[in-house]
Amino acid sequence: MRIFALIRQFLHYFINKILIPSKMSGKTFLKAQWSNLVMANYEISPEILKKYLPYKTELDTWNNRCYVSLVGFQFLETKVLGIKFPFHTNFDEVNLRFYVRYKDNGQWKRGVVFIKEIVPKFMITLVANTLYNEKYATHPCKHHIQKTDGELFVKYLWKSKSGWNHIQVSADSGILPIEKGSEEEFITEHYWGYAGFSAQKTNEYQVEHPRWNIHPVKNYHILCNFKELYGDDFAFLKGTQPTSVLLAEGSEVSVFKGQTIV
Repeated sequence: MRIFALIRQFLHYFINKILIPSKMSGKTFLKAQWSNLVMANYEISPEILKKYLPYKTELDTWNNRCYVSLVGFQFLETKVLGIKFPFHTNFDEVNLRFYVRYKDNGQWKRGVVFIKEIVPKFMITLVANTLYNEKYATHPCKHHIQKTDGELFVKYLWKSKSGWNHIQVSADSGILPIEKGSEEEFITEHYWGYAGFSAQKTNEYQVEHPRWNIHPVKNYHILCNFKELYGDDFAFLKGTQPTSVLLAEGSEVSVFKGQTIV
């Protein structure tokens, strides 16, 4: 474990003190294409989520409901500080997240907090956890995406100790805009990330992308060992039907260098 701590310290110094100042003319840390985002959304008791709240954030709700979302998507054409790193440009991610807001100089910022983010590449896990204090974990991942006769099939799989988990949807290949004021808008329109650094510090970063379109979902199937992957607090999700399942088309995204809230 000592060697991983030393690697984290080196990465933090190298990226923040050497690489970022030499490569960044602005604040953009990462650019990528997020594609085929499958989002299964569950209503959840606020009491479960309160202990996961980062400092100075509060739960964000839609129609007085709290949500947690299981999300699978593709990271494509990924560039960190304008550089495409070999074998780390295209990969899948699966995450479990919930929704928060933070008041900054009288203005509300709406964001997400991740319970865990799963990727297949160890270096991605190491860098994300080092820079943003996120909760990345490395697991084998794969996907199946097929478009036939006006239908789009998307399936993400990730492996845990008990075997393969998956989330899959069949949807119309055509796209529709997201309606204003809808649950779909609430789920997709959060542009900040928050991660607790300590009891009195929170890491904040901005994610920028255009408003997404969605593919109307016809049916879905979810097989996930929530307890094994995310802990006892989320074990009940295994037997719970999501309130909605979305398939968002996605777009190019920019992730900006973070800052600390104290």
